[in-house]
Amino acid sequence: MESGPMIDLHSHTTASDGQYSPTELVSLAHRAGVTHLAVTDHDTLAGLAEATNAARSIGLALIPGIEISAFIEEKEVHILGHFISEANPGLAQLIAAARIERRARMEQMIGKLNALGLPVTLEQVLTIADQAQLGRPHLARALVEQRLCGSVKEAFDRFLGSGRPAFVDRIRLASQKAIDAIREAGGSATLAHPATSRVTGQEIEGLASAGLSGLEVFRVDHTPSQRTKYLELSHELNLVPTAGSDFHGEKVAPDRALGSVSMVESSLEALQRRASAG
Repeated sequence: MESGPMIDLHSHTTASDGQYSPTELVSLAHRAGVTHLAVTDHDTLAGLAEATNAARSIGLALIPGIEISAFIEEKEVHILGHFISEANPGLAQLIAAARIERRARMEQMIGKLNALGLPVTLEQVLTIADQAQLGRPHLARALVEQRLCGSVKEAFDRFLGSGRPAFVDRIRLASQKAIDAIREAGGSATLAHPATSRVTGQEIEGLASAGLSGLEVFRVDHTPSQRTKYLELSHELNLVPTAGSDFHGEKVAPDRALGSVSMVESSLEALQRRASAG
């Protein structure tokens, strides 16, 4: 008896803060049994063309995506876009603005670390990031490489996490604008990791009213009770329950394996229909 498809709608490459190139990610996903994979790098589409070509060569269904950092008032949330058009000018403009903002934020965080006596430089971080959208994991890796921290987690816990000495807040893109940008690019918008972001049911209801299509229910770091809670909420709010490993690579997030969670194919089809509906 053949098993059903394995659908993973949340993964990252070296185009943002993932460990593997788009080609490597697709190969790893295929070996893990994933049949449908969404590449959802942070605030960039740079890895999609390579991932699409790699997926085509091995018969894996590649879903073009993105993960946009946004805010509900003071709370940061991440909105996934699936089935997006890479040629959309509005989304391209949002991504360009994010690149400028991320570099300015990185310079400020490095300045704070330098003031604490930690000799990390922008050049070191840029070398690690290569052409990727800059993010705190790149700075954390620089601290680890210089043996100023023992791990990425320690770097976040001591210096880079919210409220820590080198933390710098983001420019606060409203969640409504992130959802609108995804929808205008022909995609469907899904709220990522609601438990990690500590999003309330009332806030999710507000996002649903703003055009949200899906809710990431199935994750390794969701407890059984959390999965039940979010699944019930997705039914109440008419949101598609999705699954995503949030794979970055074992060096970055060792507990998130490709294909560690999946969803039924009918839910993927429902998510795609909502993208088509605009």
